[in-house]
Amino acid sequence: MTSALRAIGFDADDTLWHNESLFSLGQEKFRALLAPYHSAEWINRTLYETELRNLAHFGYGIKGFALSMIETAVELTEGRISGSEIGQILALAKAMVAAPVELLPGVEEIVPRLAQSYPLLLITKGDLFDQEGKLARSGLGEYFTHIDIVREKDADVYTAILAKHGIAPENFLMVGNSLRSDILPVLAIGGRAAHIPYAITWQHEAADAPEPATNGFHHLASLYDLPALLQTLPANG
Repeated sequence: MTSALRAIGFDADDTLWHNESLFSLGQEKFRALLAPYHSAEWINRTLYETELRNLAHFGYGIKGFALSMIETAVELTEGRISGSEIGQILALAKAMVAAPVELLPGVEEIVPRLAQSYPLLLITKGDLFDQEGKLARSGLGEYFTHIDIVREKDADVYTAILAKHGIAPENFLMVGNSLRSDILPVLAIGGRAAHIPYAITWQHEAADAPEPATNGFHHLASLYDLPALLQTLPANG
């Protein structure tokens, strides 16, 4: 792949700032709440199945997670969950929404530096209110030329976003933690993709990594490795 790189896309959650750790902690508290009724394994399984069913209704994000927790609680307690316990779930969700945005290592230094040389796109899925709020609290908004908050990230969505912004796939690099959402769809349309794993991955985002020699695919240990990768790619021009 020899085309010049002309734009870089970034995922937000677990690429620029911590996110899945909030959901993991929330699920831990939810399990504790329902511990008198069922085992942790059964609670986890039922919640995950409920989340998947509800993606079509609520999409990704904390609000959908909260509604799925409430639905799961009603199901697993056979309707015996109390109003007070529902209130605890709602309080948990509100605390997640209001949680401070903690940037991942390298983001504060590298994103502003790259913005001086490339148009940067933020391409993230989730609840519009929540994602806009996190971006505002992150202090990173000024560095992105384009911001797209979408319901899903697949090949068709990336094709539409790049066409809207006048960017050819071969001139685009996507940086993200999710193989399913950030890497594989971009490679499928002829773009480049840099995978930076996060410590925790929601099982719905799990996928097999491409072979190391796959055209356009790069695996990075952290964002600190991105500038060195860019130096190996054809220059922006």
